[in-house]
Amino acid sequence: MITEKKLFLLDEMALIYRAFYALNKTPRLTSKGVNTSAIIGFCNTLWSILTKEKPTHLAVACDAHAPTFRHEEFSDYKANRQKVPDEIIDSLPYVDQILEAMRIPKLMLAGYEADDIIGTFARKGEKSGFSVYMVSMDKDLGQLITPNIFLYKPGRTGDAVDVLGEKEICEKFSVEHPLQIIDLLGLWGDASDNIPGVPGIGEKTAKDLLKQFPSIELLIENADKIKNPRMQQKMKEFAEQALFSKKLATIVTNVPLDFDEENLKVVPFDEPKLRAVLEELEFKSFATRIFGTVQNTQQIVIQQKEAILGQGDLFGQQGDLFTDMPSSRYKTLDQVLHNYQKIKTKEEAESLRDYLLSVNEFSFDTETTGIDAYSSELVGFSFSTETGKAWFVPVSEDYETAKAMVQIFKQPLESKTILKIGQNLKYDIAVMRRYGVNVLGPMFDTMIAHYLIQPELRHNMDSMSENLLEYSPITIDTLIGSGRNQSNMRQAWQKFPEKVVDYACEDADVTYQLKIKLLPELEKVDLTKLFYEIEMPLLPVLTSMEWEGVKIDTESLKTFSQQLTETLKLLENEIFQLSGKSFNIASPKQLGSVLFDDLKIADKMKKTKLGQYATGEDVLQKLRFKHPIVGKILDFRGLSKLRSTYTDALPLLINPRDGRIHTSYNQTVTSTGRLSSTNPNLQNIPVRTELGREIRKAFVPRNQNFILMAADYSQIELRLVACISQDKTMLEDFRHHADIHRATASRIYGVPLNEVTREQRRNAKSVNFGIIYGISAFGLSENIGISRKEAAEIIEQYFIKYPSIKQFMEHQIAFAHEHGYVETLKNRRRYLPEINATNANIRNFAERNAVNAPIQGTAADLIKIAMIDIYKELENRQLKSKMILQVHDELVFDVYKPEMETVRAIVSDKMMNAMKLEIPLEVDINVGENWLEAH
Repeated sequence: MITEKKLFLLDEMALIYRAFYALNKTPRLTSKGVNTSAIIGFCNTLWSILTKEKPTHLAVACDAHAPTFRHEEFSDYKANRQKVPDEIIDSLPYVDQILEAMRIPKLMLAGYEADDIIGTFARKGEKSGFSVYMVSMDKDLGQLITPNIFLYKPGRTGDAVDVLGEKEICEKFSVEHPLQIIDLLGLWGDASDNIPGVPGIGEKTAKDLLKQFPSIELLIENADKIKNPRMQQKMKEFAEQALFSKKLATIVTNVPLDFDEENLKVVPFDEPKLRAVLEELEFKSFATRIFGTVQNTQQIVIQQKEAILGQGDLFGQQGDLFTDMPSSRYKTLDQVLHNYQKIKTKEEAESLRDYLLSVNEFSFDTETTGIDAYSSELVGFSFSTETGKAWFVPVSEDYETAKAMVQIFKQPLESKTILKIGQNLKYDIAVMRRYGVNVLGPMFDTMIAHYLIQPELRHNMDSMSENLLEYSPITIDTLIGSGRNQSNMRQAWQKFPEKVVDYACEDADVTYQLKIKLLPELEKVDLTKLFYEIEMPLLPVLTSMEWEGVKIDTESLKTFSQQLTETLKLLENEIFQLSGKSFNIASPKQLGSVLFDDLKIADKMKKTKLGQYATGEDVLQKLRFKHPIVGKILDFRGLSKLRSTYTDALPLLINPRDGRIHTSYNQTVTSTGRLSSTNPNLQNIPVRTELGREIRKAFVPRNQNFILMAADYSQIELRLVACISQDKTMLEDFRHHADIHRATASRIYGVPLNEVTREQRRNAKSVNFGIIYGISAFGLSENIGISRKEAAEIIEQYFIKYPSIKQFMEHQIAFAHEHGYVETLKNRRRYLPEINATNANIRNFAERNAVNAPIQGTAADLIKIAMIDIYKELENRQLKSKMILQVHDELVFDVYKPEMETVRAIVSDKMMNAMKLEIPLEVDINVGENWLEAH
């Protein structure tokens, strides 16, 4: 009997990503806290294919760690992709070890994507008589399907594997032939890859157009015959962009890699190697599934097909969803003793209130109709005072009736002695504030506690519960659903109230148990002081700031948007004058031709495979000093983004309740301890350019009786570098209030202070701020436009003049290598698991973090302390003025004009004395009718 030759080509990153996010809520962690979700998911899918499909040949394709020809010709290719999660990056070496031990070839080549390699091997495999299966979820691969090449899509939980042939793919995309998928993507675009397509043409319109004319080329050629007049104009106006998008979407099938049939054969594993890596990863169950009690040969795959994986792959049916999955060992509510009660009457509520007043601590949690604390309605709230015991207090949909119920619990919630425990307490505090209760007293936020202990891990309650309590809570999806059919908690309460009682009580119960687990861990790593003296007192401060919000002058934004439009037009004309011709600045092809063919601003600029020059920002930044047109083009791009990101977006974030923007501050996102913010992200508001700073003009006082005050730490990170490194020279400069950058320039250039040139000071400033971020001679030369040799000499002189800074950097790196973490002055830890990585780039990145994390982290701690002290003083004095914004090292206040001098004195005092350092802290304070004036 002749065995069918079956070649399976796996898209490594597609499968790894899917596995990682499939376990997003319940990640698989080792006893050391290593996230192995992506690895076990990939392994299960691979094992399922081996056992169920019995391929004769198999390979794994992956992207090379280098730009592809698509990036070279289109700098924004895949620009929308988020940074690869660190957990995935950390997983890749283990996947490589597993593939090596299983003797499965890994295919990659610089300049090409995994899709290109799969496409090439699929075509070559077909010519060699194989049935080829491309294992991926990527719709782009549909263009490769033939009678012998199939797209093999692993199913989601509960679904079977989906194998698509010509018929299925054509039906799915409403095309006549799989190759038309390229034309479809060229018109429609691809958001995931940032392929532009034709503006205004979506999936349906693209399909309709291709029914009229089956290719983009024919659509362009016959544009006048297109039925829809608007689409006629689109195809004429964006013809070049459509063709370019089609090129980007076309998978290459001639990658220069040898198709070695023998190398692709499925062969017996290297059992000792495989056992070793699975043992390191703690994949005990998975190892048992593979090895059983017999020797490893390919026959194992066949013999154990039904016994091991008869139910489907990782993303297939429920029975196979990870033998190693945490859910198999976690307890659930129906397996534990619990006493959850619903409060039915006012009398029961008052009785519970009296009980809560008699205890030292309780956890509480709110259930609301949404995730925005300032617009969602309260559905109910729950309490727990011991493991397995909790109460749920439902409230009426009517606001006043609900408020009356909440008010019953005002006394225990506002008690200054009873400890309040919660998960993301800031949200619950904000919700209660809408119903007339200001939660006070000592607090314990389990999310923040876990963040301090293990900042790199996930801090959601479900994940912590499974990892710390070996308990799997009820998921929100089981109550309100997901996707388009998602309801809200109010609707869930009306449908199945008993389930909501269990869910809400369990939240409070689990949170209470997490506190019991986390407190000793905080003590073990000496973080209780940081937790109780900084992070917890900051909760009411941030809640107050979010509650107050900030008023936005929409007319100012509208005016600024018009100004941007006019400036962009002027820039466009200047660019055309410098180039000597008009062209589409947004077209990489036309721009590249102008810069490198016409103006010849750089020699030896390599063209891409499609004959275009790379014109991405990284390329242009390096050429900024070569020709004035480059700076104009960068400015043009920056202002275009400014208009779309801020002037058009900010008005949409205004809350109709009070006409203000309410940003949300996050304490558990950054690894350095700095606050982040969302909706809007205030940390990213541009400040380096004059027009970028104009955005601040739209932030205004609440009314004419108020004025904005901005207080900004002066050179705080440099001051901390001086203090932590104990560099005598820099400390002395700060003590004498010297111009630190001029003093640095005087030393590294060896000239008197009064002879330091503007350029020398600028260069010294770049070194001062860049040195703690590990700036290299190459980086410095690129930043300030000098030769690499000159940059190297500047850095060398810097370390000669400031030797203690060099010693501090070396000490930090050595400490990190030994301990795996570094600390701030307040003992905040930054863990650096990559510090001993074998890959030099990864290791060097960790070493740079070892130097700058204590500086950034201490600066974060400093301003948090200042915020707490200022807030307390404003509250104690019952002032009308409010702190409303925090951005990096700056605080902004909405100040009642009669209180201006009082607030100025409070802010200056508290910011300058937030920490006792060897040198004075300096704070710049200004006021104005908008944030720009105040800043």
